[in-house]
Amino acid sequence: MSFEHKIEVKNLSTWFGKKKILKNISCYFEDNSVTAIMGPSGCGKSTFLRSLNRLNDTIGSFRMEGEILVEGEDIYSIDADVYELRKKVGMIFQRPNPFPMSVRENITYGPRLHGKKDDDELERLVEDSLKRAALWDEVKDSLDEPAPNLSGGQQQRLCIARALSIDPPVLLMDEPVSALDPLSAGKIEELIMKLKEEITVILVTHNVQQAFRVSDQAAFLYLGELVEFDKTRRIAEAPRDERTEAFITGRIG
Repeated sequence: MSFEHKIEVKNLSTWFGKKKILKNISCYFEDNSVTAIMGPSGCGKSTFLRSLNRLNDTIGSFRMEGEILVEGEDIYSIDADVYELRKKVGMIFQRPNPFPMSVRENITYGPRLHGKKDDDELERLVEDSLKRAALWDEVKDSLDEPAPNLSGGQQQRLCIARALSIDPPVLLMDEPVSALDPLSAGKIEELIMKLKEEITVILVTHNVQQAFRVSDQAAFLYLGELVEFDKTRRIAEAPRDERTEAFITGRIG
């Protein structure tokens, strides 16, 4: 199947019970780029992000209308394979969540689950994934140490390496630095900008300056509505909607 963009959203609306969260959103994400989804708390950012790999399905009252296409396939169709979807669309959460096992086992867990068994191949994958996450030099001599012993920033980069180990074309990040100190946050931001050379990154952030630093495109969500979606530089310099301007200047949010 041919497709123009790895992820495309068409007329997406979502509800939790009777409460409507997202309102008729349509957009697409540029390949090999960083898109920042910004907006005040409660505007629907995380709901939108979690819709892109069906994490909202775990909430019984969730329902949606519209389409989300990943590599041309509707991920909410009756015959969609959620297992395969999450191989394509990785997820990094707000707080680091390494598995309670060694650094090495955190990286090999996903590949083993997907059928990789050759030890030499897995060892190469460990090194490659940690290098892609800018963590190899810091942990190469402690691969058998418990992952929870790492610092918060290292744990988050390990979670990124773990996600990269199954080579997803898309990586979702839900405020990935909000729980980290400024130095660790800076390392993650540098990593995000480097990752776009290989994959498509979609980043939720409430931090306008972070969005402006790391993203190529930016979306502004407000009360469940996609108010503005454009090149980040254009939004930063000349927002078209007064609500966007009010948010980026700190008057709302």
